[in-house]
Amino acid sequence: MIMQTAIRARLLAVNPCEGVRVPRNRAGEARAGTISRETFVGRLLPAVPAEHRGIVCAAAGAGLRWGECAGLPWEAVDLDGGLLHVAQVAVETHGGVVLRAYPKSRAGVRAVPMPPFLVAELRQRRGQTSPDGRRLVFADRDGGPQRRSNFRRRVWLPSLVRAGLLGRVNELARGRWLAVWPDRDGREQRAEFPTEAAAVAHAAAAAVGGLRFHDLRHSYITWLVTDGVPVNVVRRVVGHEKASTTLDRYTHTPEDYADRVRLTFADDSLTFRPSARPADPGGHTVTSPGALPGKGTTPVGGRRGSSTVRLRGGRAEPLSGHGGCNRRGSVCFGDVKARRADKSA
Repeated sequence: MIMQTAIRARLLAVNPCEGVRVPRNRAGEARAGTISRETFVGRLLPAVPAEHRGIVCAAAGAGLRWGECAGLPWEAVDLDGGLLHVAQVAVETHGGVVLRAYPKSRAGVRAVPMPPFLVAELRQRRGQTSPDGRRLVFADRDGGPQRRSNFRRRVWLPSLVRAGLLGRVNELARGRWLAVWPDRDGREQRAEFPTEAAAVAHAAAAAVGGLRFHDLRHSYITWLVTDGVPVNVVRRVVGHEKASTTLDRYTHTPEDYADRVRLTFADDSLTFRPSARPADPGGHTVTSPGALPGKGTTPVGGRRGSSTVRLRGGRAEPLSGHGGCNRRGSVCFGDVKARRADKSA
């Protein structure tokens, strides 16, 4: 883009970047991760402070982006109808966090159905009275939108440590807490602290990696696709303009993928069993149609070139006593020759 601007300004005659293909950032792609619903409900959510569980539930239960969570007003929340209307986002700039009345793209304006746990969390957060509709649902102490960096440092990373998803903290004895966290090379580092809060804070600040807040959106989309929700519906719910974005970038293989593949064939009716071989009145054995390449026709007598029958309504009707079937097994050459002879006569 810079070179094209220079060409338009008559500073360059040729774009030296033309035809150069930049390799894809594989490291950035591998950064995305997911979490199972059982781990989210059983480990992560209980580790999040109560006053911040609502915004975490909005990301995991409605697939909202951070800016959509931070800029969500109460007038966009329909608790009785179970819907979230996304139309306003919070954007961080050098001058602070500003609210914009339009999301990331045109498809971002949408209504998202809320699961029961998100509805319950927002009801508890709202309380008994209805707040001003323009007030933010997840505002900071001053009533404005939260900063992503502050939330990550103060709330998100310590919650991951307490949940055991980014290192861990164990009590060795009274007044002795062991903090374990991964470094940049993936090695575990250890240190002891007098309080649990100090151990959690140090592990959260020193640990490298871990689940991102945006990975809750990845997890939400993966849950929907894995449970069979049509991709076009998922695309609309999460605000993607193209279904390819939903499939290529935001869906991941669940941890229990092997069990899910096996359950696909767990139905007993899918198990192959050799069918019975009933005998026809002439004493010939009728071979099962599934055992031959033919479609709807079956040789009698156990070899090609013998008499051929077509199965209709559970009955075996003879087609011809001459010749054998072609490669598809649906037309018998002897029968065709007989028809041609009758027609010429």
